[in-house]
Amino acid sequence: MSQSSVQILRESLEKKNRVLDEIIRENGVQEKILGAEELDMDALDASTDRLASLAEQLEQLDDGFEALYDRIREELVANKESYRGEIKVMQGLIGQITDKVVKINAARMRNERQAKVQFQKTRDQIGKAASKVRASRNYYNNMNRLNYVGPQFYDNKK
Repeated sequence: MSQSSVQILRESLEKKNRVLDEIIRENGVQEKILGAEELDMDALDASTDRLASLAEQLEQLDDGFEALYDRIREELVANKESYRGEIKVMQGLIGQITDKVVKINAARMRNERQAKVQFQKTRDQIGKAASKVRASRNYYNNMNRLNYVGPQFYDNKK
């Protein structure tokens, strides 16, 4: 195993750290969108698409890291002393990644709750609008029947 394999592992963790930072920023954007008085569905869709893209990048980085680590694990464990510095750096990066994942999960749960509140508010508004339409239609129909006078000279008997 070469030193470059260990460097690739470290660089993969650094990239993962940067992607997690972007996810944290995008969660903040989504929190602002969901916290607004009027929900902007286009902005929410765009933000959700960006988060999905970042999650896909994260998954690719994880898969690549695991594949490389599985190939070099035995060599890395056998020669801990020669890779001590890189291992220490990677442990620090893994600690940062873990902290960021916890922060992201908390933000995701908050955003999910806020989204439920916003969607319920929208459903209530739609229900009120439908009720108003129904009431105005009933009023219109009742008013039209009020002025209706049936034929006066028509024999209803058969």
